[in-house]
Amino acid sequence: MPAHEKINYVEFAARDLAATAAFFEAAFGWTFTHYGPDYMAFSGEGLDGGFYRADLAARSERGSALLIFYSERLEDTLAKVSAAGGEIIKPIFSFPGGRRFHFTEPSGNEFAVWS
Repeated sequence: MPAHEKINYVEFAARDLAATAAFFEAAFGWTFTHYGPDYMAFSGEGLDGGFYRADLAARSERGSALLIFYSERLEDTLAKVSAAGGEIIKPIFSFPGGRRFHFTEPSGNEFAVWS
C-alpha cells in the first residue's frame, strides 16, 4: 500500500523504449511491464516508475532531478553499466560521504551510482 503523501512513482521520457529496457535489464536486472508501444513500467527497484516515449531526457545540467543508485561494489557496477551500453559521463569521483559516478542510458537520461 502506498504511504500517504510520500514519493511513490517516477516517470522518465525515453526516445528508444526498447534500448532503454534492454539496458536496465542487462545492467541492473530490471523487468518491465509494457503498456502498448509508448509506455513501460518497472517495480520493486527501490522506487516504482516508468518510461514514456518522448524526445526528451532527464539531465542534471538542465535542472532535472538526479536519481542515484547505491552500490556495495562501485567499480563492478560501473563495469556492468558500461557493458550494457551506458555512457559514463562523470567517472568515479569522491564527495563528502563516499564516491560516485554518473552515466546516461541509451535514451539519454542521467543517473548516478554511489558507494
